[in-house]
Amino acid sequence: MKRDRVRPTGEPVYLLGGFQTDFARNFTREGKTLADLLRETVQGALQATSVTAEEVEVGHVGNFAAELFCGQGHLGGLLVEADPAFRGLPTSRHEAACASGSVAALAAMADIEAGRYDIAIVVGVEMMRNVPGTDAATKLGAAAWVPRETEGVAFPWPTLFSQVGDEYDRRYGTLKREHLVALAKSHFANAKRNPNAQTRKWDFGPDAFNVDSPENPVVAGRINKLDCSQVTDGGAAVILASERFAKQWAARRDLTLADVPRIAGWGHRTSRMALADKLDDSRSETHVFPHVRLSITDAFARSRIEDVRDVDLVECHDCFTTTAYMAIDHFGLTAPGESWKAIEAGTVMFGGTLPFNPSGGLMGLGHPVGASGVRMLLDAAHQVSGTAGAMQVKRARRAATLNIGGSTTTSVCFIVERATPLP
Repeated sequence: MKRDRVRPTGEPVYLLGGFQTDFARNFTREGKTLADLLRETVQGALQATSVTAEEVEVGHVGNFAAELFCGQGHLGGLLVEADPAFRGLPTSRHEAACASGSVAALAAMADIEAGRYDIAIVVGVEMMRNVPGTDAATKLGAAAWVPRETEGVAFPWPTLFSQVGDEYDRRYGTLKREHLVALAKSHFANAKRNPNAQTRKWDFGPDAFNVDSPENPVVAGRINKLDCSQVTDGGAAVILASERFAKQWAARRDLTLADVPRIAGWGHRTSRMALADKLDDSRSETHVFPHVRLSITDAFARSRIEDVRDVDLVECHDCFTTTAYMAIDHFGLTAPGESWKAIEAGTVMFGGTLPFNPSGGLMGLGHPVGASGVRMLLDAAHQVSGTAGAMQVKRARRAATLNIGGSTTTSVCFIVERATPLP
């Protein structure tokens, strides 16, 4: 089967809105369980969209490691417990490491495009702050190749994504610490504007981002503490709908269909499990991760847009600063290995011509693993609807998301757009 063929999308899928919990909360300290988190997230999404539980026809849950952190599986059953009207609702749970939420959204879209259902709820949830940090690092290592990439490694993911930085240095010789620091500072600053961000109240000393700062110890290799995303409890949910339901929903809110965000295109690629194998396979390729580039260009093709310059903002998977650096050139904003140019020019900063992570991203906002892909979709919908508050990118009509799982093993890109520009 040819893997370079991009089939057109089916029936349009509309994004009616949704809800995100406050990522600064610690649900265990509040005496709450994963079921409480899921219920709160679902009820928030129903309330925010004025969709009733009785109208929902199918549910999809994104979650990575509830079995490891909470001893809980079968999350489709927990979704049914979120509202009495959900009894009998068809549900599924989806796992793709940090891309679990996006894969759940893809499954819901497929249901709608196939005509099986007119309205779906997609929920991403994760509780990760109920164990010590070192224990969390070990459990999160399950998304790497165990034991090949994890045996004897205290912090698997900082170690692996440090190697991504090493690869950029090896190939291009252009990766500088100052550029990674600039990305970290930008994303933490953006989080200050986000009322749901885990780090919105954090304060940093003037030298906090220095490599020798007590506030910024080395975790692994070139990765320091402030190069990392946050261990987070949180949930996010979106309501997806067919054109038929979206028209009815818009009418009862005195809107037109053109006012409702839609998912214009998507890309989804899966590569080899081990980072070393990915890097070996891509030695002769233009990009470090050609499959990530393909997931992005697939989304562009399905959206019928030329390139990233047709997008107004990007919500990307900045699990580490090296990942955010990678996303810039893989979106095509610069030539491969030249992400630094967009950083130095301020292009990807808030107020730049193509802001990356106005929400604060995984670093500033927080990274409840199974929820991050859903949260990105929700933020994209807020942006193109003009309802992003202090995070709003002016006149944003089209937003891209990039969500990855593992060492980019799974990559999913969405394009969310509004039919007409905001006034």
